[in-house]
Amino acid sequence: MLLVDAKTMQGLDRKTIEEIGIPGLILMENAGLGCTRIILEEMGDEVEKGCLVVAGPGNNGGDGFVIARHLFQKGKRVKVLCLSPLERFKADALTNLKACQGLGIEIMEAVDEKTLDLHAHLFNEAGLVVDAIFGTGLSRPLEGRFARAVELINSSTTRVFSVDIASGLGSDSGQVLGAAVRADVTVTMAMAKVGHVNWLGILYTGRLFVIDIGIPRFLLDEAGRAFEYFQEAEFLATFRPRPADGHKGTFGHVVIFGGSRGKIGAACLSAHGALRAGAGLVTVASVRSSQFVISQKLTEAMTEGLPENPDGQVSKDAFETAMVLLEGKKAACIGPGLGLTKDAIIFSQKMAVHCQLPLVMDADALSALSKCTEVLKEAAAPRVLTPHPGEMARLTGTGVAEVQRDRIGAAKSLATETGCVVVLKGMSTVIASPSGQVCINSSGNSGMGTGGMGDTLTGITGALLAQGYDPWDAARLGVFVHGKGADLVARVKGPFGYTAREAADQLPRLWQMASEKSC
Repeated sequence: MLLVDAKTMQGLDRKTIEEIGIPGLILMENAGLGCTRIILEEMGDEVEKGCLVVAGPGNNGGDGFVIARHLFQKGKRVKVLCLSPLERFKADALTNLKACQGLGIEIMEAVDEKTLDLHAHLFNEAGLVVDAIFGTGLSRPLEGRFARAVELINSSTTRVFSVDIASGLGSDSGQVLGAAVRADVTVTMAMAKVGHVNWLGILYTGRLFVIDIGIPRFLLDEAGRAFEYFQEAEFLATFRPRPADGHKGTFGHVVIFGGSRGKIGAACLSAHGALRAGAGLVTVASVRSSQFVISQKLTEAMTEGLPENPDGQVSKDAFETAMVLLEGKKAACIGPGLGLTKDAIIFSQKMAVHCQLPLVMDADALSALSKCTEVLKEAAAPRVLTPHPGEMARLTGTGVAEVQRDRIGAAKSLATETGCVVVLKGMSTVIASPSGQVCINSSGNSGMGTGGMGDTLTGITGALLAQGYDPWDAARLGVFVHGKGADLVARVKGPFGYTAREAADQLPRLWQMASEKSC
């Protein structure tokens, strides 16, 4: 599903009204009518108990007036609570306010917190609250009566319907601007917004519906493909069926560099992820003292030894060995359990620049680049970076809180500066390309917050690169199936307590589903 940011959406509205000549009043009417249809289809039982429309000062409030009018015309009990003085409404919103007044709909004002509290009982008496306070134009934290209205909505037991976006939710960041409505259902106009699915936004949006309000299709197409929400449809479109006569040579050989002494499990989990993702051959290149244990844990993968220091991490001679090992292979991964001694850091930095294969960089390899990301501009082949927020903070020289406040901005910036595909892990994982494209992932759950999940994703992504997917597709597809595998486990075993290996074990089911649907 394609997404737009607030600036793009405002441009679409402006072009439709000013250049195409479709009046804003028609767009508002279509928006309110579409919202009313969804309300009656999805929340009809609640509407029978009465509906309270909470209207803000702008066009979002105008949409609320249209909803109130259509519900009233269908015989439903409707009250409107305006959070701004009636005389301040303008243009299309004022037209629809007057229409509500002409129909005799009960309209109340609450222009300060004291007055609003006098109407607090309405929030629990209604069967449905329509949040029409603020739309996608909000850019500052809610305060005063607006923040209090959100508090009353969220503390009530009433079902909540948000118009366009939950009030108080950043339309681009998905962050809570002071306070935000927790909607059960959100209906948005023309195209979904980035904030609906980015980071916390998905928790406040509820079920999301997109309606047509009359913006011409060619304008929507011109909005571009800068933002994407990766769901099952995108998974099926990206997946490539495998040839019936394929063999292990057809599906690529991936090499995983990691597994120093005491961190063998990380490399093994990466290898397991690569195998479940369909790599034809997998080799784990670890320090020689780790080889025996790795070979015992991984029956289906091969091992290669790297020169090591007395502390059980790679030595300064490891790079030359690695270059020989990579001959004839298709892709590589580096970082899981590799280590952070001086020699290990130099090894990661050399690999970042000189490895001639597509390379996934994670964990210790990312830490090794924290003060020299500029070397990635000299990389001999494509790179996929897969940081969690802490690693991203180190790579960008910022803090975790700053990264989380603008996850999309952080991922886009690093991708542009380094020329790499960047996967910023976490809820609603963000994938960014050097060209500026952004993908937000839909799969996964909090049960994935356990050791080894990132290592598994590294192997999955490396295996997809080895099978010929380009870095952008490998990253998007890898993140989705990784999270979807965890979702399948959670349905059967419970919301947490499962392991990274169990999530990876679900990948064959996903490949089967995609193969059957692509026939």
